[in-house]
Formats: sequence, structure tokens, C-alpha cells
Amino acid sequence: MLTFLLELKRLLSDGSFALYFYIVVVIWMVWGTKAVISAKYRPYSTPFEGTVSVIIPVVDEPVDLFREVLDRIRKQQPDEIIVVINGAKNPALEAVCDELGIEHVHTSTPGKRNALREGVAVSSGEIAVLVDSDTVWTANTLDELLKPFADATIGGVTTNQRVLDPARNVLTRWANWMESVRSEYSMPAMSRLGTVGCLPGRTIAFRRSILVRNMDRFMNETFLGVFLEVSDDRTLTNYTLKDGYKTVYQSTSVVYTDAPTEFRVLAKQQFRWARGSQYNTLRMSWWMLRNAPMLAFFYLTDIIVPFLILGCVTSWLIVPFIAKDTNLYEEFLLPAHGAGLVFLLGLAILMTVLSLVLRYSRHFGRQPADISLIPLFLLLNTFVLIPIRVWGFFQCARNAGWGTRNGGFRGEQQRGLGLYVPMVLGGLLLLASIALAVLPDRTLI
Repeated sequence: MLTFLLELKRLLSDGSFALYFYIVVVIWMVWGTKAVISAKYRPYSTPFEGTVSVIIPVVDEPVDLFREVLDRIRKQQPDEIIVVINGAKNPALEAVCDELGIEHVHTSTPGKRNALREGVAVSSGEIAVLVDSDTVWTANTLDELLKPFADATIGGVTTNQRVLDPARNVLTRWANWMESVRSEYSMPAMSRLGTVGCLPGRTIAFRRSILVRNMDRFMNETFLGVFLEVSDDRTLTNYTLKDGYKTVYQSTSVVYTDAPTEFRVLAKQQFRWARGSQYNTLRMSWWMLRNAPMLAFFYLTDIIVPFLILGCVTSWLIVPFIAKDTNLYEEFLLPAHGAGLVFLLGLAILMTVLSLVLRYSRHFGRQPADISLIPLFLLLNTFVLIPIRVWGFFQCARNAGWGTRNGGFRGEQQRGLGLYVPMVLGGLLLLASIALAVLPDRTLI
């Protein structure tokens, strides 16, 4: 934040600027837009009158957790609950279903998409609710989730997702912060516009007719000629939007989900999400630009900003070797030693913390203890999340299956020329970002 203010001074004095200045402007523009739009968000309140089917694909879950998940859903009395056990037979999970009187079917064909197809095929409700098998509902999850469907223009609805027991360690606290930021800013803003770009899949609801109509496309998903089986929730959201329906967020429908407690698992999860999100953004770009320009702004900046930041950081590392007398920020050198250096470094840290507190005040207002973890959150975002998102873009045309679960992928590993398209695009983005950062005498035209 200090560097940004110094760069602002330079811009006002002689019209020149560094790439970092542009990055901060874009970040604040995205946040400001979401903050203004989301302030007008209100959850839906009119009850929905219609039938509902809850579909739960499962491969393997701890029996006790699975029992709790099913029992909480059963108590909310949907018209039908269908568990689809996918892959190998699982007598323990079947026994839990029998114990609770819940219908279950088995399909030996692996893949979450196939499990969803089987569940939708045997369901009969007007609304199909798709639930991850490790997601825990709260008391009124279903009633609140269904309320937006009283509006016939709405085709898909998602829940307010929270992390179960976030105080376990720093990683779960960070995951909870990320979920909170999304539910406080991104989701309400997109919902207010009727175009939530991705209805997160822990618990989501669609008009069943949309799923039936698009099931063949869903089961034969290709991107650049390669079959992909990731980001099912985003794919179904795409179909809903393209069919002319609104997609919205219902903040009063609350669910809890687990978060990784180990760094390796967290990185793998974030990589999977990065791939799925960005290939769908590329796929939907033309539609968004024509039909939902604000959604395009949100998602395209979500791709570009990590490349700009990585390019900026890379430039700091290489400039001293290619131009030893070059100072990226010219007259704004920090003192080499003494109290001045300590003061400026302290001021930089303080202003960074204050800017984050301002931007995420809704979360920190509810959980002020997280303010003390801002430095760790910054480290995770900068040195873990940003590289993962960039690498996820490079790899977004590789086919893969259902997360980290064994037996969850029905496709074959494929490699074609399409695999290299995101690699070339990503390489050009990264090179352009580095060039923008190191070229001298940048001026605002």
C-alpha cells in the first residue's frame, strides 16, 4: 500500500507509473465494484411450492459423517433422497442408507458426472438439489435454498458455505476467510445481477428440466478437444445461464463443509479449482462479454491479476541483473539503514494491514481475531495461491477426474495439441507482465 501511494505521487507529478500501481488499481476496482453491488443484496423470502429431489453422489466417506449428513437431510423432509454410490460396491454406506430408510442406487461406472446422471434419471422432483457427501446442513438449509425458485426466471441457487471448525489450524482459518470473503462480497454482487458465475457444488439446486435438457452435453464435456471431468458445478451453472435463467445466491441457506488441514491436500484442492475455474472462464468468455459484461470483468481479472503479480515479483528479481543501476521505483528508494528504514518498513506493513482490514471489513467485523493472521494470509495468497492459479491456467486443458478420490474418473488420459493452447496463452501473459514491469519510462497516455 505504501508503494502504491508513492507511485500515485509519481503519477501525479510526471505521469509515469510502475506495473504494481496498475495492479493495485485493478484490485481495488474489482473490490469496489463488488462492495457497492453487494450492499444492495437481499436474500429471497417467498416460500417455494413444488417438489424437490435431493441427490447425493458418493464414493467413499467415513460412516459416521455420512450418517450425520443423511440424517440432517432426512429431517428436512424433501420429497425424495437418492444416494448414488459410484464405483466399487460399498456395503457400509448401503447399510447406512437402509438404516435411515433412504433410497440408494449403485453404478459401477466411475466419475461424478455419471453419478449425477444416474441420480437425475431416477429422480422426479421439480427441483434437483445436488449435495456433496461430506456437506453438513443446518436447520433450515432446504427451505431457504428453495425460496428463490418461487421466481420462475431463476434456474439455479447456491448456499452460504462455511468451514466446519475453522479454528483447527492456520490453513482452516485461511480457508474460512476465503469462503467468508466470497460469501460477503463476490456471491452477493453476482447474485444481485442474477449471474452467479459458479454455483459452488457443496449444495446447489437446479430446475431439474435444465439438467435433463443438458445431460448429454454434460456427459461429453470437451475443451480444446479433450474430455474434462472437473468443475461440474461451474459447468452446470454455464448451462443454466445459457438457457436464459438467472443464477443466484441464498445467504440464509447455510451449510458446513470440511477444509484441508494439511498443506499438500490444500494445494491439490486449490489446483483442481484453479484448473476448473479458468477453463470454464475461457469457454464462457464470449458469452459473458455479450450477455453479462460485469461477470466477464470479474472472471477475466481473476485470471489476469495473478499473472500481473507474478510478473511484477519476477521483475524485482531479474532487474538487478539486467540493469544494475535501474530502480523500479526511482526516487522512492528506502533508506539503507537506521531508523528511517525501520519506520518505512513498519509503515508499509501497517498500511497493507489497514488496506486489507478495510477491504474485508465484513469478515473481520465478525471474526476480529483473524486480523492477527493477516501476515500469514498474505503469505499464503502471494506464495501459494497465486502460483497455483497461474500453473492451473497452464494446465487447464489436461483431463482429470473427481478430485483426489480413487475410482472417481471415467475418462482416459488424453493429450492433444489443445493441451498447449493455454500454455502458449499463459506464457504470453507472463512474458507481457514481466515486460510491463521492467520497461522504463512508462507513462499514462
